[in-house]
Amino acid sequence: MVDLFTPAMPVSPSLAGGEKKHWWLSNRKIVDKYVKEARVLIATHEQGEIASALNLLDAALSLSPRLELALELKARSLLYLRRFKEVADMLQEYIPSIRIDSDDSSSSLSSDNSSTQLSRERVKLLSSGGDSPGRDEPSFKCFSVSDLKKKVMAGLWNNCEKEGQWRYLVLGQACCHLGLMEDAMVLLQTGKRLTTAAFRRESICWSDDSFSFTKFPLSSELTITKDNQPQTPPRTGFESITQLLSQIKLLLRRKTAAIAALDAGLNSEAIRHFSKIVDGRRGAPQGFLAECYMHRASAYRSAGRIAESIADCNRTLALEPSCIEVLCTRASLFETIRCLPDCLHDLEHLKLLYNSILRDRKFPGPAWKRQYVRYTEIPGKLCSLTTKIQELKQRVASGETGFHTTPHPTPKQCNLFSRSNV
Repeated sequence: MVDLFTPAMPVSPSLAGGEKKHWWLSNRKIVDKYVKEARVLIATHEQGEIASALNLLDAALSLSPRLELALELKARSLLYLRRFKEVADMLQEYIPSIRIDSDDSSSSLSSDNSSTQLSRERVKLLSSGGDSPGRDEPSFKCFSVSDLKKKVMAGLWNNCEKEGQWRYLVLGQACCHLGLMEDAMVLLQTGKRLTTAAFRRESICWSDDSFSFTKFPLSSELTITKDNQPQTPPRTGFESITQLLSQIKLLLRRKTAAIAALDAGLNSEAIRHFSKIVDGRRGAPQGFLAECYMHRASAYRSAGRIAESIADCNRTLALEPSCIEVLCTRASLFETIRCLPDCLHDLEHLKLLYNSILRDRKFPGPAWKRQYVRYTEIPGKLCSLTTKIQELKQRVASGETGFHTTPHPTPKQCNLFSRSNV
């Protein structure tokens, strides 16, 4: 480590005019040393050493916050340590589905928090044919993937030379593990496209002997095992990204088919597609599973299968305890079967969430977390919720308790993507 209080070296005559320039040069040497030591620790591929490298990189970024190499090493280290939320927090301005809603923030937030109030637009992969008369309008926004790609690409091609292309591949993998599958697909596809374009530009000036085959060994260079079987060469990063993209597209296709069936009123078909996702052998990220459980609960409810719908609500809340939409759904289901104490429990939980949102002037969790309710809707929902709680308390006081159940079973463990995808 470098002692920050060591005496300064003699200054050359060309630098004797200003202390700021000499101080900047000293910081630059310190930052270079931190980054060099961090790269040595990262090369060991040991979690303890990489955690130590993160401390060095944080120290380097405190002196030079925009140093591209330090930012890349930190993001890749966090990804290797599977600290996906920190990667998303670090690069959240690059998540495609997040945009600053200036109108809502100016009307609902103070000037201190107006720049941080974010609203989300979500992807709808298939347009619904026609709304059935008995269905409620969904409370989340939808827009096309093509529009999302255009918005992303409009800013990427102008900045790809200034800002590293690594952001889109690293952030895409983190978004995938956090359940932001649409964002992950767009980011990974964009990162692959930018990387391929950069490689193509560089390869134009190369001679035939300049190409390296170290990552793609010839058949004669493969290692032979004891059983005289050729050992499979390790996958390159490009191959891992391609495999991860194919898995994301498979999950999104199934989700698209399920939502299309749900919008068309084909509840059994929607349940079947969602069950393929949540019961699949390959597994899926918890955030994505929570969303699928929520939609399957709606399908069960539309099909009149109240018990299964409540069970899926329980699974969703086990993965996302502060999901407002599911708490509302489960409270309504409990009221339907006259489980008034459990209904009151969920409504009181909702009231606490609404009060905390209004107090903190933001939704619980990070800014990139999926939300199904707009901030401007919270005051009205809180007023109607308070009235509803008073009515239910009067019904309970009059002796209408109904059937009581315990709505908190232990959820099934959710398998995340394997480490090989990182």
